[in-house]
Amino acid sequence: MSLIVPGSAARSLRTRSAVAALVAVMALPAAPAAFAAPSTAPLETDMKRASYLIGYRAAMQVMQQVGTVVDAAAAQAGFADSIAQSPSRVDETQAQLAFEAMGKALEAKNAEAGKAAVAAGDAFRAANAKKAGVKTTASGLQYEVLKAGTGPKPTAEQTVSVHYTGTLVDGKVFDSSVQRGQPAEFPVGQVIQGWVEALQLMPVGSKWRLVIPPAIAYGERGAPPDIAPNATLVFEVELLGIK
Repeated sequence: MSLIVPGSAARSLRTRSAVAALVAVMALPAAPAAFAAPSTAPLETDMKRASYLIGYRAAMQVMQQVGTVVDAAAAQAGFADSIAQSPSRVDETQAQLAFEAMGKALEAKNAEAGKAAVAAGDAFRAANAKKAGVKTTASGLQYEVLKAGTGPKPTAEQTVSVHYTGTLVDGKVFDSSVQRGQPAEFPVGQVIQGWVEALQLMPVGSKWRLVIPPAIAYGERGAPPDIAPNATLVFEVELLGIK
């Protein structure tokens, strides 16, 4: 997952864009238990491996965008028919109605997840604010200094190098440069607003724990599939340097 937000928009796609991606890709989803068992077909040549990756990566994109509502068996059938160059079993009139229905189903799922995230996040932030050493800014950002740094503080125009781990309020890790074993580098002003604020408060060498409310994270859109709409995010961030 990238923390970078293009312009002022959240990085997650709107429902219509997600459905449009499914129309364009029509790929075989992979991984969830409800889907067919993983393939064991041998991939002994470069062409087979490349072909496999085309399907795998396309399906991953679909799952990230509409995986909560897609029907596994039907998606697999559509993929197989397309590969076989068979005519589509869904005509254009049916297609429009079908994707409108999928869009509504996705919106309903997101709304349900968003309500749950609001309740969980509000409770988490209220409890966290009472902990010793936790400070809350005017924006609602909560931070705790785990290690004090003595270096300069970056500006919004500068690029920084950081190590971080991001979790949901239930402790599930959704992103971690630490796990990847490689620090992340990005312009301070091009990440989620909670990070923009926190980084400019941190001296180089600092390690902070951040609790970021949805209004200054990914907001009502979330960042599917890992971050629900209106989710509160928790980060441990170590500011390694300024580029």
